[in-house]
Amino acid sequence: MTKRMLKPHARLFPLPVVLTTCVDKDGNPNVITLAWVGVVCSEPPQISISVRPHRYSYELIRESKEFTVNIPSESIVREVDICGNVSGREVDKFALTGLTPIPSRKIKPPLIMECPYNVECIVVKELELGSHVMFIGEVVAMHIDEDILDESGAVDYRKAKPFSYCLAGYWTLDREIGSHGYTLKDRRGR
Repeated sequence: MTKRMLKPHARLFPLPVVLTTCVDKDGNPNVITLAWVGVVCSEPPQISISVRPHRYSYELIRESKEFTVNIPSESIVREVDICGNVSGREVDKFALTGLTPIPSRKIKPPLIMECPYNVECIVVKELELGSHVMFIGEVVAMHIDEDILDESGAVDYRKAKPFSYCLAGYWTLDREIGSHGYTLKDRRGR
């Protein structure tokens, strides 16, 4: 197998697709679609989002120090795409897409009802990285639709139907191909 060397570029894949909400000083909500998102710490639980400074949501998050991360299901991929391609400076994305804002419990930005998994975050750190600014948010509350939980109370990803962003396209998660630690079990069984 031959490998081709490419010039450096941020091309990891797949990337999680999320809808992030934030609010202006008057409490008006906005939604931004992001794919540069990740878990950065488990104790205390923290999530990072990276936003370009020219985006309207950047201003709102920087000022309020709060945001939500809402994991959409594939049934709202059209709405997700719209929220990533129009500006909240010019249009109310909730009105445009028909997405439903519902109150968060601990912060001002709303959750999105149509997303089965919602996380409330308070900004604890901001890192200017170049083209993007990373906001690290401490998780202060989580909300999960009961109908995506299995019998044990764990998220059933087949029911949640999340999707990812891969090199300019959205991709579903088709099936599980391994579980954490399965290679250790294989070695012990030999």
